[in-house]
Amino acid sequence: MDAGEEAAGSVAPDTSAAVAHIAGPPPRTILKRRDFLACARDRRWSAPGVVLQARDRGDDGPPRVGYTCSKKVGNAAERNRAKRRLREAARAVIPGEGRPGWDYVLIGKRTLTATRPFTLLVEDLRLALGRVHAPRRRRKN
Repeated sequence: MDAGEEAAGSVAPDTSAAVAHIAGPPPRTILKRRDFLACARDRRWSAPGVVLQARDRGDDGPPRVGYTCSKKVGNAAERNRAKRRLREAARAVIPGEGRPGWDYVLIGKRTLTATRPFTLLVEDLRLALGRVHAPRRRRKN
């Protein structure tokens, strides 16, 4: 191998890790407003790049995911970009770590959802999922 081949090999980015965690079909989507509102009334966790709301539907169906970004996130193009990134993060995490019979709503944050490195956004979602599924602590009265 000459110096040109060696240099070309070191310049090429390693995309195998980035592509490997996105494989698979997207999770089922929440479409009805009442399901979004039901998630809002149950469990919630805020991570740096995303807010996760979750609820147990009480059935054994596959997990469902809803996505939302308010106008605080930005104009339509910025909101759509943030939601695309949330969809890809959910596609990477929910099939392996989501629970059957649960609904999840991912809420985009003002600037972080669109600008945070994707690997950190995926880790934020994993952290939030772990927190909403952790046993609830009882409050002392």
